[in-house]
Amino acid sequence: MQKDNWVYVGHMLDMAQKGIQILGGKNREEYGRDETMQFALIHLVQVIGEAAQHRSPEFRKAYPQVPWHEVIGMRNRIVHDYLNVDEDVIWEVVHHDLPPLIETLKTILPPDLL
Repeated sequence: MQKDNWVYVGHMLDMAQKGIQILGGKNREEYGRDETMQFALIHLVQVIGEAAQHRSPEFRKAYPQVPWHEVIGMRNRIVHDYLNVDEDVIWEVVHHDLPPLIETLKTILPPDLL
């Protein structure tokens, strides 16, 4: 049985916010020295992509402001090419891409689910 689309979108939002929380304002150098943080953020980015992938094509089409293709593509890259995960790319995703994704997800989620 397919879960409700909004459950997955809410999970994407939760995981993106958790990623920002874990990063905690650290700079790229601090991130590079913290292997535990790197593993955690890689996992969160993967989970966000997994949740996005489970959205129906109709749902994704209804909300084109969410970069579904990029989010799912990042998940696929992590899962299928895990030996070549680039820490600079993960840093960029968490530092630069998650904040606007969070804001976008907040605009599409029904208010009672925020």
